[in-house]
Amino acid sequence: MDTDQPEPHWPASVALLVCAGLYIALPNRLAVGPRWLLPVLVVLPLIPLSARRHRHPDDSPWVHNLCIGLIALVTVANFLSVALLVHRLLVAHVSQGRQLIYSAVAIWLTNVIVFGLWLWELDRGGPHRRAGPNPRFPDVQFPQMENPTLAPKKWRPRFYDYLYTSLANGTSFAPADAMPLTLKAKMLFSAESIVSLITIAVVAARAVNILQ
Repeated sequence: MDTDQPEPHWPASVALLVCAGLYIALPNRLAVGPRWLLPVLVVLPLIPLSARRHRHPDDSPWVHNLCIGLIALVTVANFLSVALLVHRLLVAHVSQGRQLIYSAVAIWLTNVIVFGLWLWELDRGGPHRRAGPNPRFPDVQFPQMENPTLAPKKWRPRFYDYLYTSLANGTSFAPADAMPLTLKAKMLFSAESIVSLITIAVVAARAVNILQ
């Protein structure tokens, strides 16, 4: 795999659309403002981004900044949904345990996707820099980087590699095959683990008790 091969943008766009769809599926009490507002704020900026099929080393800074802004927007919305869900469980009388389980699953899936996007957009400066001749030092170390015999020559991670890494971290609450190297990556891994722990261990457990 040649390092100057541009990376397609559509997997990240699809991932953001999935996050928007999961947000729409949440009940009104777990959404901040109208439920349609976040999907609109996500979809509209994706229109100019969709015109660029690949991420190139010579991309304008606005492309990277816009992607960071969209990911941050979804992240904040999901964090607020977690806080509202926990508040509802601890303060309000809850009787709809099945709906809470579905909501917890949607929030957890959004958490996995959004941190996969963070890793994809920030590792070594982003996909546009990774496709260039002089990428930055890695923030995340994959097994193929440590042992080049496990992958084709000049291998580099793609979006699905970061998404799997996020899934493994969100399930086990610890890095699996890919290891964070920088403080930035360690903070991302830690934040995802905390949200996953709250969602699975606290929210889901409480909802199961309601069902009994």
